Formats: sequence, C-alpha cells, structure tokens
Amino acid sequence: MTKRTSAKYKIDRRMGENIWGRPKSPVNRREYGPGQHGQRRKGKMSDFGLQLRAKQKLKGYYGDLTEKQFKRIYTEAARVKGDTGENLIGLLERRLDAVVYRAKFVPTVFAARQFVNHGHVLVNGKRVNIPSYRVQEGDVIEVREKSKQLALVLEAAGLPERDVPDYLDVDHSKMTATFVRTPGLGDVPYAVQMEPNLVIEYYAQN
Repeated sequence: MTKRTSAKYKIDRRMGENIWGRPKSPVNRREYGPGQHGQRRKGKMSDFGLQLRAKQKLKGYYGDLTEKQFKRIYTEAARVKGDTGENLIGLLERRLDAVVYRAKFVPTVFAARQFVNHGHVLVNGKRVNIPSYRVQEGDVIEVREKSKQLALVLEAAGLPERDVPDYLDVDHSKMTATFVRTPGLGDVPYAVQMEPNLVIEYYAQN
C-alpha cells in the first residue's frame, strides 16, 4: 500500500467516517477508530473536541493540508467580507488540485495534488504545477495532450460514485473544465457533512 493510500484510509478511520465516499474505505467495514483502543465506547465529545474534529475532517478532505496552509486559508477567509465559513469553502474549492479532483480528471484528491505537481495540468493554456494555485472564475483547466491517455485519467472519468458539481463546466471528451463560479457550502458535493462554522469557532477560540 502506498503512503498516500494509507494516509487516505487512516484519515477515514480516525474520523470514523468515509469522508470521500469511496467504496473501498475501511469505515464501510469497521466504524470504530484505528489502533488497539479503537473499539472503546466513546464518551460525549466536548465543544473543543467537536470543533477540532470538524477542522481535522475538512483539512483531511483536501489532501491532509498542513496546519500552516489551512490556517492561512482561514485567515484569508476571515478577512474577506461575508460569511467566513462560506468564504473558507470557496477558497478551498478554488485550489487547483481541488478543481482537478472535482472535474474527475483523477480518482482522489491525493492523486490530484501529485498530478498537478508532475505538470500534467494547464490553466488557460499555461502549465501550472502548484496544487495550491488559486483558480479564478472563467479559468479553463485542462489535462495536457500527452497526459490524456494515462490510466489514472481514464479510470477517474468513469468513476460512478461522484458527480461533477454545477460550478464546473466539464468536457471529458476534451479533458477540459471551466471554473464557472465560486461555490458555497451547499454547492459542494461532500460525501459527509462538513461544518465550517465549527472550524471558525475553533480558530476564534484558540
């Protein structure tokens, strides 16, 4: 098992939820946490525990971002006008690796990060290899011509367990996606409930 795959499944087990809705997630078989104490009955979680868990779940969903990266995005979301939770989701969904994943160019968000890193993606015709690159409304994201026949890409387009959201206009025959608009929480097809309001509370109090 690759380090990436094991990290993905560890996050699922730690959260006790199949956060990407993957059919092979270990949570589908065992809902308790990993390790020898994973089956102990859980007590009622404190407010801090709930906030921390919400933060870890959202952070883990986007490829297990570092705390420094995630806090930087939160700080920016808090600085912009409007609802901080909605702003936070919008900023996370504008990451290039998130857009590549949402467009179903690759099967997982971890693969999306690597795919971008390895130079397989163009934004408005120019190669971009920074996963955290922020996409703007109207930007056209496409898979490089040489990369369109990669097994990873062909597998992802046929995945039945997730749909392309309506804030992306995707053409899988050309492997292009246009970022139509910045989504809010209700627009994002999360497999589990995300609670950005608890993430905001966590940072406001810590």
